[in-house]
Amino acid sequence: MNLKEMVGIEAAKFVTDGMIVGLGTGSTAYYMVEEIGRRMKEEGLKITGVTTSKATEKQALGLGIPLKSIDEVTHVDLTIDGADEVDPDFSGIKGGGAALLFEKVVATYSRQNIWIVDESKIVAKLGKFPLPVEVVPYGHQQLVTLFDQKGYEPKLRKNETGQVLVTDGGHYIIDLHLQQINDVPALAQELDTTVGVVEHGLFIGLTGKVIVGYPEGPKTLEKR
Repeated sequence: MNLKEMVGIEAAKFVTDGMIVGLGTGSTAYYMVEEIGRRMKEEGLKITGVTTSKATEKQALGLGIPLKSIDEVTHVDLTIDGADEVDPDFSGIKGGGAALLFEKVVATYSRQNIWIVDESKIVAKLGKFPLPVEVVPYGHQQLVTLFDQKGYEPKLRKNETGQVLVTDGGHYIIDLHLQQINDVPALAQELDTTVGVVEHGLFIGLTGKVIVGYPEGPKTLEKR
């Protein structure tokens, strides 16, 4: 069993009957969704899912998981999602799978968030993984220029065929190749107040639990 599968299965243990569960996006979250589907079929688990992307929605429907949109529920009990980097403060970078906007919306309205990662995602400082910034298409080139002037090494994200990638929300993504972010809240604040930026991949103060996959087994880290 690979590390991603291991933590996906481990995280699904936190899901209990009657929960409204936020279903994350990406290669690690995939295994968690599969495990919830298995538990529903084999153990009679009953939940309602709220998905963070069209890809996860398709997977969940295929497994027979009943779904509601974030606007059809009063809250989400628990969201389980992957992360691209996690620092000692449990701040993270997300959005490698281009679903950061919907992921942040669902995480914000969740009573609890659990991130599932393999050991390579645990870092001393964020920034080695390129920081995704979701932007409106109108004026996106101006933002690329602005970020370039600031030395952020921006790259407009393209899909496999070389076209500009369009997110589920109809936006573009500019990835910032920062190498190291010394002041995470300050950068988040700067991006939050930049016109044309819809959302960014810095997730701060949203999770209290991270399940990490190690070769010897999964380890659950709790926020101090």
